[in-house]
Order: sequence, then C-alpha cells, then structure tokens
Amino acid sequence: MTTQPNHSHELIPRPEGTPAAVRIALARIAPHRLGEMEQHKEQALGAALQDGKIGHLQYWLAYWQAQVEIERRPDLRSRYQAALVAVHNAGSRDDPEFRTAMAELRAVEAEARQAVSA
Repeated sequence: MTTQPNHSHELIPRPEGTPAAVRIALARIAPHRLGEMEQHKEQALGAALQDGKIGHLQYWLAYWQAQVEIERRPDLRSRYQAALVAVHNAGSRDDPEFRTAMAELRAVEAEARQAVSA
C-alpha cells in the first residue's frame, strides 16, 4: 500500500486543468497575482502566434497550475516564501545560501508540478 502525503490543510481543492478553472482558483487564493498571470498569458499567446507553436500556451497553463498548487497548500507556500526571502537576502549568486535557496525553490516547484500532473 502506498502512503499518500497528507495535504488536509489545503486552502481550496485542486482545480481542473483548464485556464478558466486555474484562473478562478488563483483569484480565490492569491488575487494579487492575477495581473502577473494575465501578463504571462499575453506573452505566451504572442509567442505562440509568432512561431505557430501551441507549446507556449501549454507551458503557461502548466506553470500556473503549479503556482496555484503552491498557493493552495500552506506547506508548499511557506517553503517557497522562505526560500524567496533567502534568495533576496543572499549577498550574491556565489553565496552558498543563495544556491541552497534556489535549490529549494526548484524543489518546491517540482513537487507542485508533479502533484498537478499525477
């Protein structure tokens, strides 16, 4: 029997993987990020139109699904925020604390991507 992680403190249920559902979820848990999401969507749409590849839009949706996963799960959000603070407080990119914090950011993002793709 596989043990599933306990995410009983999720702020909202995981949304469906559609742009509208992801946007509604973000509006509920992190409305201050809606402008960022919209700007990113416009960039992805422009890139898709320029080179004729839908992959830009697929990446945009996957990115925002992961961001919603981070925002809706306090465990991930607190790790992500702590790592961001450490990145900004590091003296330089050569600082071991910077590298450690960046590794933590990548780990949180990877966990969120894995959760939404499962």
